[in-house]
Amino acid sequence: MTTRLPAQVTLRGLVPGDMGWVVQQHGEIYAREYGWNSEFEALVADISAKVLRRFDPAWEKAWIAELNGERVGSAFVVRKSKTVAQLRMLILTPPARGLGLGARLTDECLAFARGKGYRKMVLWTNANLSAARDIYARRGFRLVTSEPYHGYGHDLVSETWELRL
Repeated sequence: MTTRLPAQVTLRGLVPGDMGWVVQQHGEIYAREYGWNSEFEALVADISAKVLRRFDPAWEKAWIAELNGERVGSAFVVRKSKTVAQLRMLILTPPARGLGLGARLTDECLAFARGKGYRKMVLWTNANLSAARDIYARRGFRLVTSEPYHGYGHDLVSETWELRL
């Protein structure tokens, strides 16, 4: 599946400053839209730091989406093992929603993982993130675990999804 994007949308790799933006957007958007506290921003900051410190371009890739030259989204593929890739930090700002960009970023992640010979892609999300969950389900991901937990100031349901590539 490849979703076509409007001409004013571009996807590019990481440049300095992008990871700070990714962390900021996760913190701001999830606080505003879901009332999550700064614990979530800290989690994303930890993940981001690990990605930057350990990034292996032979096996991992990052995309930053821009709309009219402004950052509006991100997605990452990180290596969990020789055969398993993980989709991480998929996010879109409100102006980027409804353009098919979440689907396209996910498709790019899947194509990259398949091209590298990974046999499975996994991801972690929360049950209340229905738009993202819909994207994953439409691409064949299946829910493998679901459990309640308390985090980010709320009672939530953690989900792990996977897709055989």
